[in-house]
Amino acid sequence: MDAAIACEGLEKTYKNGVKALEGVSFKVRPGEIFGLLGPNGAGKSTTVRILATLTRPDGGTASVAGCDVIGNPAGVRLRIGLVAQASGVDKWATGRENLTLQAHLMRVPAGEIPSRVKTLLQWVDLTGPADRIVKTYSGGMKRRLDLAMGLVNEPTVLFLDEPTTGLDPETRAALWRDLKRLRQERNLTVLLTTHYLEEADHLCDRLAIVDHGKVVVEGTPAELKARISGDTVTLEVGGESARAAALLKPLPGVLETIADGSRAIVRADRGASAMPLLITTLERAGITVSSSTLSRPTLDDVYLHHTGRRFQGEGEAGSEPAA
Repeated sequence: MDAAIACEGLEKTYKNGVKALEGVSFKVRPGEIFGLLGPNGAGKSTTVRILATLTRPDGGTASVAGCDVIGNPAGVRLRIGLVAQASGVDKWATGRENLTLQAHLMRVPAGEIPSRVKTLLQWVDLTGPADRIVKTYSGGMKRRLDLAMGLVNEPTVLFLDEPTTGLDPETRAALWRDLKRLRQERNLTVLLTTHYLEEADHLCDRLAIVDHGKVVVEGTPAELKARISGDTVTLEVGGESARAAALLKPLPGVLETIADGSRAIVRADRGASAMPLLITTLERAGITVSSSTLSRPTLDDVYLHHTGRRFQGEGEAGSEPAA
């Protein structure tokens, strides 16, 4: 396979008229962790639902593990694991019972189920509490059980839709370690959706930034940040951000200015040296700068550069109701 996942021009409009996808295209190489990064409502979950054959696209093509999602959905389902945003475990069953039922549903040969369940419980460090009901598990334990359930059929491709939402930082970091170990030990292809910049930067081999149903840029985190030259200076100027951005744009060394809410954001060569001139120019024009910060390019700056605004969460528009 040249690509474990391939999308070309995916389109999707929901019944309420919201256009969730407008020509999404990307490829995921076998054995890599690929991220779809974007705020809620960007189209990430819709893309995963299409790739997992849970909904049909209105246009475009997609294949997973060599199987067309429209022409051979059964083949796709045999080759994938899916960990959705909402936990799929039965809280009134034990961890072992959840995994055993999932194995039966995924048509794992009956003779292999006990050993596979045992191995997965060991892998996600749930052997001790395996026979306790899931209602007594912590959030991190439930998420690890979700991950084990997604692996019970030994998939070629694993979809993780916002897998760490709601987890505390320590539990989130532990799950990151598990995913990296999973990729290393099983050469599994992972498609991860996230709205955490740090998660995408730390975990993904490559990623695509998705905004309003479109892929705006794609590459490794390092490549994407390297394309943003200069330093970022953020100036808090209240309601004067548009005027401030216009005043600063012609100054020497300024590469780009963006008005973002109450802030004027400036990319400049040698930002530390440029900052005094930026502030002085604004104050002479009667614009008060209440605070200023200087930073090297981040994924937030990449998002800002390609969309014209800072990364932030938004409501999940147009998503289908849970079944």
